[in-house]
Amino acid sequence: MRKFIDTAKKAGLDGFMLALLSMILLAWLWPAPGMQDSPLHLSTVSTYAVSLIFFFYGLRLSPEKLKAGLVNWRLHVMVHLSTFVLFPVLALAFRPFFHSAEGQNMWLAIFFLTVLPSTVSSSVVMVSIARGNIPAAIFNASISSLIGVFITPLWMGLVLDAGPGHFDLLSVVGKLALQVLLPVFAGIVLNKRWGHFAETNKKYIRYFDQSSILLIVYTSFCESFGEHLFDSLGIKEIVFLGIGMLALFFGIYFLLTFISGLLHFSREDKVTAVFCGSKKSLVQGAVMSKVLFAGPEAGLMLLPIMLYHALQLIAASIIAQRMAREGEAAEEVVLKN
Repeated sequence: MRKFIDTAKKAGLDGFMLALLSMILLAWLWPAPGMQDSPLHLSTVSTYAVSLIFFFYGLRLSPEKLKAGLVNWRLHVMVHLSTFVLFPVLALAFRPFFHSAEGQNMWLAIFFLTVLPSTVSSSVVMVSIARGNIPAAIFNASISSLIGVFITPLWMGLVLDAGPGHFDLLSVVGKLALQVLLPVFAGIVLNKRWGHFAETNKKYIRYFDQSSILLIVYTSFCESFGEHLFDSLGIKEIVFLGIGMLALFFGIYFLLTFISGLLHFSREDKVTAVFCGSKKSLVQGAVMSKVLFAGPEAGLMLLPIMLYHALQLIAASIIAQRMAREGEAAEEVVLKN
């Protein structure tokens, strides 16, 4: 049990998740400071904080590591097809089951989750614990964040253009490029000069990242509670949503395991494929929800990714420990022979 708790903490399932829940509770009790018309302008502050998050992220990415990761192209293709094609196709297949107007809004939030990039830190942690291909995990998780700046708005544009209103794809990509891509590339350029500083102070940078996400979550849910967007959601609906998110994770996990076997991946590459290809990024979800859904809808759009984020960490940490034990057992057999 202690090992599971330590693993969950390394992956981010610790006080941060409790803090996220606290932000939602605070937004419900006291939404005024996070509203758009608030004199505190917290939403604007969170926008600038997002750019700093991705600047520090780029600062820890060395061009050499990215170049070295290009070799294993079959693994990379599989991971990104899972992240940006398999996930959304599954969501589209289940769209007819969401009939009502409230159901369509929830489906849109779930679809938004499925088109998000893979997460970085927890993917690498899980691959490391399960004794997978760590350099490939770092490469895939890093590239996924950059690809998502273009692919996520494109997918959302295809869905939103089919409904009422107009979705300005170029405007959205432009905003994300300014808020995400530009800071990342600035960080990569400055990696040789300041990269050591970022690595040395990564604990404090992580605290800053988490604080920024908490602020985004608070302001998003303030708007949603202020506009009574969650009035139709009860405990039963949230429980069913959680079960659906868990089913989505395991569905993708078993599919990737099966496909990895068909492609005759090594054990290390198989581990990397199933963990990197089944994760979704809460950070990117928080950032993109601000750009794609400015207003009270942002809080609702974050609900599935928050549930998926927590549940994927719990499930993945259990699986990673089992894979680690299997890897140790296999090594012992080889040594004996």
